[in-house]
Amino acid sequence: MVVVTGQNKVSGNPDDAMSSSDVEDDFQEPATPTATQAGQALPLLPQQFPEVIPLNVGGMYFTTRLSTLRRYEDTMLAAMFSGRHYIPTDAEGRYFIDRDGTYFGDILNFLRSGDLPPRDRVRSVYKEAQYYSIGPLLDNLEDIQPLKGEKVRQAFLGLMPYYKDHLERIIEIAKLRAMQRKARFAKLKVCVFKEEMPITPYECPHFNSLRFERSESETKLFEHHCEVDVSFGPWEAVADVYDLLHCIVTDLSDRGITVDHQCIGVCDKHLINHYYCKRPIYEFKITWW
Repeated sequence: MVVVTGQNKVSGNPDDAMSSSDVEDDFQEPATPTATQAGQALPLLPQQFPEVIPLNVGGMYFTTRLSTLRRYEDTMLAAMFSGRHYIPTDAEGRYFIDRDGTYFGDILNFLRSGDLPPRDRVRSVYKEAQYYSIGPLLDNLEDIQPLKGEKVRQAFLGLMPYYKDHLERIIEIAKLRAMQRKARFAKLKVCVFKEEMPITPYECPHFNSLRFERSESETKLFEHHCEVDVSFGPWEAVADVYDLLHCIVTDLSDRGITVDHQCIGVCDKHLINHYYCKRPIYEFKITWW
């Protein structure tokens, strides 16, 4: 039997022996544990949850069954309350989720019984469903208004080359002009045209017929850039100029920008013979405060 005592014998050359100060330095513990040590100290056992779960979501309190939170396997809530992750609790023992709880009740109502939120909350609940990765709720919300209409609108805007870039250009130009003039608002010219070829009183072509009837060399005679700040078009769809204007104003308004617009005429650029551009020009007024 081997007996281990509290003292170790030091043998060999006296020069190899460590001084008492060296021993103390080797066994001196740091004043503050390192992050690695703290992480190793955490318990690795699965967290156990009761059947009834009290929740604190960003300061709002909810109570639901554990099975409700686990209803759909591939969601963040199911993963959080699977027992594989540690969920902190507040002073009252409620499980804490660091998220705005304004629409969490709508999330729970869907998990409980499949209820969908009122129309005025659909967009906000959709964002929460994205955060919690609740696929079935996302699918249901996408099939009702206003998200269903938004999908149709985005399909139309997909035909617009550089649509988002042009929106950013409108904002940037309006901001610079207002700052330079120290003004409350700024104006800029925007061209919105559906047809690539000019339409004059001398022609009444069918939809897009001009493009296919003219040769490539003839087409180049009509290529030019209107003297405007931003230009949208052309596109091939039933939606017209007023539909695109509505999209532009809507998307700017969603970003908190106040915008008014009015048609101030057409581009009178002479192209060839009796052909003139005739693309409509709109004045956009961006008010900053």
